[in-house]
Amino acid sequence: MAASPIPTIDIESLGLDQGALLLIRRALAERPVGGELRVRGNSPDWRMHLEAWCRSQGHVLHFDAAQEEAFVTRGPHAEGRWLGAQSTGFAQGDADGAPAEDAAPGWGLAARGATVEAGSPPFFFALHRRDELWAETAGELYRQAAAAQWDPATAIDWDAPFELPSAVEAAVVQVMTYLIENENAALLVPARHLGQIHPHFREVLQLLALQCADEARHVEVFTRRATLRGHQPALSTAGGQASLRTLFDAPDFSIATFLLAVLGEGSFVNLLNFLHAHAPDPVTRQIARLAARDEARHVAFGMAHLEYRLSVQPDYQVRLRNAIELRYDTLAGTAGLNEEVFDSLVLLAAGELSPSAVARGHAAVQQLQRDMAAGRRARLARLGFDRDEAQRLSELHTRNFM
Repeated sequence: MAASPIPTIDIESLGLDQGALLLIRRALAERPVGGELRVRGNSPDWRMHLEAWCRSQGHVLHFDAAQEEAFVTRGPHAEGRWLGAQSTGFAQGDADGAPAEDAAPGWGLAARGATVEAGSPPFFFALHRRDELWAETAGELYRQAAAAQWDPATAIDWDAPFELPSAVEAAVVQVMTYLIENENAALLVPARHLGQIHPHFREVLQLLALQCADEARHVEVFTRRATLRGHQPALSTAGGQASLRTLFDAPDFSIATFLLAVLGEGSFVNLLNFLHAHAPDPVTRQIARLAARDEARHVAFGMAHLEYRLSVQPDYQVRLRNAIELRYDTLAGTAGLNEEVFDSLVLLAAGELSPSAVARGHAAVQQLQRDMAAGRRARLARLGFDRDEAQRLSELHTRNFM
């Protein structure tokens, strides 16, 4: 059988330093390793430039002086690196498909689905395994989060007129102070993981970046509301700070997500809905509504991630249980939710300081705590804990809510 003819490219008078390399690269990319390409040209020094380029790229070159043409044999390196290449290379999945189980260091910062050239420098990301961080709904949640971003300057009517009794305004300032420190934790905990996530898992990376943006926005609006009437932020207690510190001590991404999103932010959705219902002014009401919407997405991601991890690693449930118990033991000697925050919530629900109103406010806060506990139990049940265990673990959750 006759040998296949050698493909030929004629660069005519175009020099390699004038764009001819683009033509040569594309033509050579169509050849397999060890395949030949015939090159013809008549620009000054084209053969010298071609020889230097082939040497730098690991291709073999020989000239036919009689025919004034060159033959390039494709070398083993840089397989699939040029435009239009069809090669096996170091392909790392489909851009729109499921990510790999384990993202290799050599894939580095490349787009998922790209072919990565041999010799690319490795990047060492601590979170590189799919079961350590993935959620099946991450892409959809990212799209929802991107569409739901809001601007504090325009989404909230900061100039809305209202006048509050001094005690009620002080209660708002105290609650806002409490919300700020909790949102600082909710921002910094996922931010600590962002730089550890292999970009192969881009949906999670993008979603957490927006989650951090959400929390930064919440810190801004809570701060603006606390100082709206000329007050400084109020009291931050040692017990509250100790509770939040345990989130930073979580041993891995999944545990941190479990404690922060599934338990803490889940309870915060209840709290923000409570504030929306009992807000004494329109600014506080708007803030609570918008922040609750964001927090609900954070909880949704936390649940989706833990459900995915438990689906591929059922024994991980033991680590979730241990994390709650360890946090409870760590905080056993602390005061939990400070009295100032509790009393402020009572006053906001009461609206005034009369005995009958305070009784209503106290009952409303008690119901809030029951709603928080019921929500935790439901989420724990979704993660596979039986009814009694979900009840027990919910009761061990920090009294500081987050």
